[in-house]
Amino acid sequence: MKVDHYLPPGGLAGVADAARWAERVGYDGLFTADAGHEPFLPIVRAAGAAPGLDYGTAIAVAFARSPMVVAQTAWDLAAFTGGRFLLGLGTQIRPHIERRFSMGWDAPGPKMREFVEALRAIWDTWQHGGPLRFKGDHYSFTLMTPFFNPGPIEHPAVPVYIAGVGPYMSRLAGEICDGYHVHPFHSVKYLEEVTFPAMDEGAKKAGRTRSDVKLVSTVFVVTGRDEAEMEVMRLGVKQQIAFYASTPAYRGMLDTHGWDFGPELTAMSKRGDWDQMARVVPDEALAEVAVEATIDELGAAVRRRYSGVLGRVGVYTSADMAWVTDDQWASVISQTKN
Repeated sequence: MKVDHYLPPGGLAGVADAARWAERVGYDGLFTADAGHEPFLPIVRAAGAAPGLDYGTAIAVAFARSPMVVAQTAWDLAAFTGGRFLLGLGTQIRPHIERRFSMGWDAPGPKMREFVEALRAIWDTWQHGGPLRFKGDHYSFTLMTPFFNPGPIEHPAVPVYIAGVGPYMSRLAGEICDGYHVHPFHSVKYLEEVTFPAMDEGAKKAGRTRSDVKLVSTVFVVTGRDEAEMEVMRLGVKQQIAFYASTPAYRGMLDTHGWDFGPELTAMSKRGDWDQMARVVPDEALAEVAVEATIDELGAAVRRRYSGVLGRVGVYTSADMAWVTDDQWASVISQTKN
């Protein structure tokens, strides 16, 4: 299992230092987010400072961009990083695509399939020559002149990861993707009963197995130097759980566990009672979603839960963890790997 650092959303300042720190304490990779800042640009600065890491987007919003634009960016990053770039794509949700990006929203699952297929068609033309002939229901690419063709690179097989929650994206990942970004609001039970069967179905359709797809996720954790700090983190994680559970898109997770607090949280969110929502989330849900341990035992606890389940893992926390020393982070990472 590889362990990754997720770069907090921000500008380009400090990115190089963050990458050098991640490499120094033992992380395997660094992922960026499409949240307030462009997700591809930091990778250039980070990879220049710490070339030994893997780099990826977790995620870039696909439907805010043309596949051709994404293909160009990923091609350059694959070349620049020596084949260590992992392209992570997500759909976002309809209001953001239509109202934030002013782009069209139509059949997100099939459209994501075509997006990935279009990327590979474009890359194949660049690497091997020949005409570009991709025609689908959502995208069509039929023009590639020598002036706009970047030409072949040493590492042309750019790994494509998609993000998803429900069975459709899980099947799609199993069928055509190199990796799958599992949403942090998950449990091992949900993965085993919902995600994995769908991935197996998709993989079988393509003559593959689920092991051909690398599962990646961040993990909610509860840790601290004393009980008071841990209680603050418990409340913070419950707040995150409440936020996701209030959204119907994540209702499948609740149904898998027989949890019935979703409608109450939805009603509270509509009233604006955000500060009180965490108190609706039971301890049982916290235990299923989050890994709780002291900092000295955190890595081992993450490994016990996710060994054989995830291929890459990162820590998801909204709490201030500046108190964790570099040696402690190194220990957490080492325990998680070993």
